[in-house]
Formats: sequence, C-alpha cells, structure tokens
Amino acid sequence: MLYIIYQEDRPDGAAIRAAAREEHFAYLDRHKDILVLGGATLAGDDDTTRIGSVLIINVPSFADAEKFSENEPFRKAGLFKSVKVTRMRRGQWNPAAAPSSAEGN
Repeated sequence: MLYIIYQEDRPDGAAIRAAAREEHFAYLDRHKDILVLGGATLAGDDDTTRIGSVLIINVPSFADAEKFSENEPFRKAGLFKSVKVTRMRRGQWNPAAAPSSAEGN
C-alpha cells in the first residue's frame, strides 16, 4: 500500500537539517526497496529554501508507515513542526512526465 508522508520543517530547522542530512540520506538508501519517491518541498519558485519534505513509500500497513516515519533521522532530530502520514491510492502513473533533474528542469 502507498503512504505519503508530508513533513513541514520548523522555522528554525536549517541547522538541524544540515546536521542530519547524511544520516537522512543513508536511511533512505537503506530503505530504497520501499521508497517510491522522496524530495524536499521548496518555498514558492525558490529552488534553494527547503520548507519540508514529502516521501511516498510502499509498505503493508499504516503501522509500518508510521514506524518508518518515526525512525527517519530528520524526524528523530526534531526538524519537523508537523508530520502527516496518509494512505494514498495510485491513480495516474506517468513516470515519463517526471522532470529529468532533481530540481525539476
């Protein structure tokens, strides 16, 4: 089942994000078998100011999604002012429409 994890950074979270960055990416790499899509959310058209992140994972249950989220290094470090985990249904699926770069170009 697919779950979307929507996380909003604390306004003072830049230092936390920087300190936990390597551990965060290592965690995602260890769980690449369930990670469908992940990335930072950005402030408007600004391509550098991160305001949170979104992860879409494929796990058997809500409890598994919660466990993944609770153990995510950014969350454990206290980066987020809010975290929402929601089950989603895959509707349209068009990987060819995805941008060719991480920044959406």
